[in-house]
Amino acid sequence: MSVTAVDVKLIGQQVAEASEPFSRLLEQMHRVIVGQDELLHRMLIGLLSNGHILIEGVPGLAKTTAVACLAKGIATGFQRLQFTPDLLPADLLGTLIYRPADGEFVVQKGPIFSNIILADEINRAPAKVQSALLEAMQERQVTIGKETFPLDDPFLVLATQNPIEQEGTYPLPEAQMDRFMLKLVVGYPSKEDERCILDRMAVTKPELEVDAVTSPEDIRSARRIVDSIYIDDKIKDYIVDLTFATREPAAYQLPIADWIQYGASPRATLAMTIGAKASAFLAGRGYVTPQDVKTIAMDVLRHRVIVTYEAEAEEKTSEDVVSAVLDHVPVP
Repeated sequence: MSVTAVDVKLIGQQVAEASEPFSRLLEQMHRVIVGQDELLHRMLIGLLSNGHILIEGVPGLAKTTAVACLAKGIATGFQRLQFTPDLLPADLLGTLIYRPADGEFVVQKGPIFSNIILADEINRAPAKVQSALLEAMQERQVTIGKETFPLDDPFLVLATQNPIEQEGTYPLPEAQMDRFMLKLVVGYPSKEDERCILDRMAVTKPELEVDAVTSPEDIRSARRIVDSIYIDDKIKDYIVDLTFATREPAAYQLPIADWIQYGASPRATLAMTIGAKASAFLAGRGYVTPQDVKTIAMDVLRHRVIVTYEAEAEEKTSEDVVSAVLDHVPVP
């Protein structure tokens, strides 16, 4: 389908107008969060792309606070779930409660029936609970007894996990990690940012002063515009090349075949496409550039590429594989 310059210009005007609430949302989040620009930007991409996010980082890097600020900036429901080894699926999804008055079983909905879900320390919950959450994420519905209930829209899961203290944790299987659109790795702040954190947060009760500046309807409307953003065929081919280079590196003259056990799934191609559109939307553009793809590619691919034992022995990670792919696959 051909798209004329007039169409792209029209889409650009719609994007400029519709992206304004998200610029305000970012400003509100920065009233509390110091630095972490990449984390906040990717959280908005997940929100616009209708894709769930896994956030990994050591304790104290404001992962939970960032998600709470995102929820406060949207006039919508928010539930924080602290995952523990004794959690049951019913604690998450809900259950049937017996009502003695009329001898009936009634549905008691669980905390997953909200809009933004913070699954804190997801790797501390047993496999049954992880599976229940990930099924709800995929199907966007929950079955309790004989009844099936659709989840609210928007429905966004932001899960955190701690890369240290692995004692007593249940790592997410690779197939379930694939359900997350993005995996973000949060690093330590710079010295300047840490000093700013000290000035702002070193009180006995820090205030999360975030105003609600957007609504679920704004999000649904923005998603429709994100879908209409123009992406050229050459950029589509570039996205497919990036995914295929993780599966068949030799075909792209990449000497990393010994590092890769499994390449990225087709979900990676879809996630890069819609993530690049969301990145263009946040930049106020009605069209996708190769840089939009490169911006999002690492977060889409890092948890979908599985490295071999040989790579681990050489201390090579999936991020090294993705970096090599991004460096070597020709940019249109």
